[in-house]
Amino acid sequence: MDHQALEMDSGEKRLNELGYKQELRREMSLFKTLAITFSCMSVFTGTPLYGQSLRYAGPATMIWGWLVVTFFTWFVGIAMAEICSSFPTTGSLYFWAAHLAGPRWGPFASWCCAWLETIGLVSAIGAQAYSGSQALQMLILLATGTNKGGGYFASRSVFLCMYMGLTIAWAVLNTFALQVIAFLNIISIWWQVIGGFLMIIMLPLVAQPTQTASYVFTHFETSPEATGVSSIPYAVILSVLLSNYCLYGYDAAAHLTEETKGADRTGPIAILSSIGIISVFGWAYYLALTFSIRDLDYLYNEDNETAGALVPAQIIYDAFYGRFQNSTGAVIFLCIIWGSFFFCGLSVTTTAARAVYAVSRDKCLPLSPIWRKVHPRSKVPINAVWLCAAISMLLGLPILKLDVVFTAILSVSTIGWVGSYAVPIFARLVMAEDNFKPGPFYLGRARRPVCLVAFLWICYTCSIFLLPTSYPLRWKTFNYAPIALSVALALIMLWWVLDARKWYKGPVRNIDAQNGNH
Repeated sequence: MDHQALEMDSGEKRLNELGYKQELRREMSLFKTLAITFSCMSVFTGTPLYGQSLRYAGPATMIWGWLVVTFFTWFVGIAMAEICSSFPTTGSLYFWAAHLAGPRWGPFASWCCAWLETIGLVSAIGAQAYSGSQALQMLILLATGTNKGGGYFASRSVFLCMYMGLTIAWAVLNTFALQVIAFLNIISIWWQVIGGFLMIIMLPLVAQPTQTASYVFTHFETSPEATGVSSIPYAVILSVLLSNYCLYGYDAAAHLTEETKGADRTGPIAILSSIGIISVFGWAYYLALTFSIRDLDYLYNEDNETAGALVPAQIIYDAFYGRFQNSTGAVIFLCIIWGSFFFCGLSVTTTAARAVYAVSRDKCLPLSPIWRKVHPRSKVPINAVWLCAAISMLLGLPILKLDVVFTAILSVSTIGWVGSYAVPIFARLVMAEDNFKPGPFYLGRARRPVCLVAFLWICYTCSIFLLPTSYPLRWKTFNYAPIALSVALALIMLWWVLDARKWYKGPVRNIDAQNGNH
């Protein structure tokens, strides 16, 4: 027995103490976990939002806003890292919420958190599929002769097919063993690092002449005639949405803790490293784009080479066409961006399936026994993977009629995903310190101020994603995220009050039966 105890992984030992037996394969290294987390965050995530953000309040707000958001994101990351170090389980966030909120509030906290997280992660697959389809649409357009030269611009129905195709491809790849995904994510980390470096260094070099530093760092202008937003503080808040959207997703490391060696140490390291890498890389990418702008108004013109559909694509096209009189370079760069969305969607699907598996293991979803089945050979929750894919495809159907689908899917995914961080962080803030068993990464006295700042920042982030993004309000431009979320959350709360509170007791321990035999 002692020999076994010596051999046992520190993460597995803590998992057993928490009442779970090891079911998933524990073979991921820190580098592989970091690769998946890094892919979930992705350097180019904000590409579809860049044009809008630039237009609300000019370059300076967007560039400095990134630094402000990064600063507050560190508080959230540090608070999460401390909790992850103490609770290395796959159900991560809602499991943390249940334990930290104590026996009285635990079931309710964990119920809210589990649902927020599931809604956020599943709609995040849709947000990535939309971004990937948009990059592909631009790629095809520029490769077949641009909007001015009779290139092919995908119609709404073709766009929807691209969206569906990406979602299905990710689901198929996710039915293989986690080793396959981990291998693809190692390609992904190099793809993003090398592609990111290429873009950040090459783009301003190709785009001669570039904008001046004073334009990029100090120029502020709102465009009320285009956006309908004339209030300066409101324009600034909307301009910074780009950064709020890019800087989350680092909890992916926590979802893989049951499959990672020494997870009580590697989980926190992966969370904090990915925030560090993405904040630096992302900022450099948006700087490179902004320095390379040729003619600001032309970027939004519907008669330009990219049909005014994706501003970064036009910036890249202008740079290469201005220098080499052809669009080959722009097509290559768009391939890098598209590849990044492909890998990002793949790892978000992995994370979403793990979350669905964990909440059905605790009987939180309807038809739980189906979703928690693990394939005997590959050890992957295949039914959960396809459930996530099916829901994301349904979310994409309004693409056929509405332009604001992306805003809505993106808002729902951010509010759900980031909102689920708030529950365990708030519980950690108010709980008695004696009830907390610290892991290797421990904040000590600093935890109250860190958790308070983190919690307030999450509340701010969630509220700004509910705001309308253009005026005057019309059916075609309306941000329907608040309605979708209110309906979903009302149903979930109603279910809790009428039925679930009677039987849902939070995470279900599955090790007690064995321990009784000792």
